[in-house]
Amino acid sequence: MQVKNIGTEKAWQKIKHYCAYQERSHAETRDKLYKFGLYKQEVETLLAQLIEENYLNEERYAIAFAGGHFRTKQWGRVKIKYALSQRKVSGYCIKKALASIDEGEYEQCIQKLAGLKLASLKSDTNIFVKKTKLQNYLLQKGYEGSLVSSIVNKIS
Repeated sequence: MQVKNIGTEKAWQKIKHYCAYQERSHAETRDKLYKFGLYKQEVETLLAQLIEENYLNEERYAIAFAGGHFRTKQWGRVKIKYALSQRKVSGYCIKKALASIDEGEYEQCIQKLAGLKLASLKSDTNIFVKKTKLQNYLLQKGYEGSLVSSIVNKIS
């Protein structure tokens, strides 16, 4: 299906609003501009203009994404890193975003998740089944294997 080109002026107004509404990645914004039916040269020009006028900042986006997903969904660094790379965020910005997560809060969060999961596993009497379920849960949440192992090994 061919998309009608809406023109750079109209696209500029729409994309400014789109980026001002919430933080966006470069790839997300580029895709949106292509959906407006713009050509490559127009898309790249508008992207440069958005970056120049600070509507678009990949580092700011990565930090906001990492902080938000850690606080609201209790995701671990592994899952956040993967999600950001899926959104085509640069390695540098991913490192910055992961470094912005407070180490103390991170430890508290995994401890809290482990406690809640263990409480939900009260009916399981076999300690090995309990440990396996807890380990799988924490790994699925995106926490590092070494950190998960140390928490699971503390359970007796």
